[in-house]
Order: sequence, then structure tokens, then C-alpha cells
Amino acid sequence: MYSQVFNLHANLLKALSNPKRLEVLQLLRDQELTVTQIQEMLYLPQGNLSQHLHVLRSANVVSTRREGKQIYYKIAHKNFIKASDLMREILIEQHKNDILVSELSKKMTDLIPLTADPVCGMRISPKTASFISKQNGHLYYFCASGCLEAFNKYPKRYV
Repeated sequence: MYSQVFNLHANLLKALSNPKRLEVLQLLRDQELTVTQIQEMLYLPQGNLSQHLHVLRSANVVSTRREGKQIYYKIAHKNFIKASDLMREILIEQHKNDILVSELSKKMTDLIPLTADPVCGMRISPKTASFISKQNGHLYYFCASGCLEAFNKYPKRYV
């Protein structure tokens, strides 16, 4: 019986053990998004994203609702965000001498969104940001890799 419990736990962790799926989790932490919105933010091919969303949905990490042709995704349980935040705190402690982590940890106290992703406009804080870029002495926070890539290609468009 205990082995079944550990197998369930391991299967859930497997579903979360991919960087892109963790990015999806961060994107959905405070909002519902359509597949198209997630695809644009992550800059992933639709087929690749569908596979990631299927894994998350099969593990009951995300849930969906249909509105016309659009499928909206959201976090299935608020504790997934709490668990993600706790893991991030552990990583910050483990890598406290890393420059990027020390920058993030200085600003991790405030969970209220402080800024907007310059590309998609999503409200984020240093804690919820998936990526950071420094341009001309200013820090820019991004919800996902696709927004960071778009910003890096055409920074003047977003500054």
C-alpha cells in the first residue's frame, strides 16, 4: 500500500520535472490562459505545447474549460503554487552565492505584483518572474522564455 502512495507522488513529480511545464505553472499562477496565449508566451510549437499540457492535465496539475473554440487552462489546486514557491525558496538557499539568485532573493519578500512583462503585459513580481534581463542598468522581468526572446530580438520596441 505504501508503495502505491510513493508511486503516485513520483508520478506527480515526473509531470512537474520539465522546465517548460514549470514555466506553464508560473504563467497560470494567477490567471487562466488559452493555449494560444501560452504558446505565444513560451514561444513553443503548438504540438510541443500540447504534449506538455497533456502531461500536466493527466497528472491533474491543470484543469481546463472550453469557451467556444478556446480552451482555457488554470492551476487545478492552489497548493501547486505554494509547492513551487517553497521549492524556489530552497533553491535560493542552496545557491545563495550565485549572483542571480541573490538578486532574486533580495526582492522575494513582496508577493504583490510590482511590474508588467514588457512584451505581453502580464503583471509579475520578481518572485513570479521566470526570467530577468538587465538592459542599460534597468531590470526587466518576464513571465516566460518566449517573451524574453521577443524582448532580446527587439528591445527598443518594448522599452
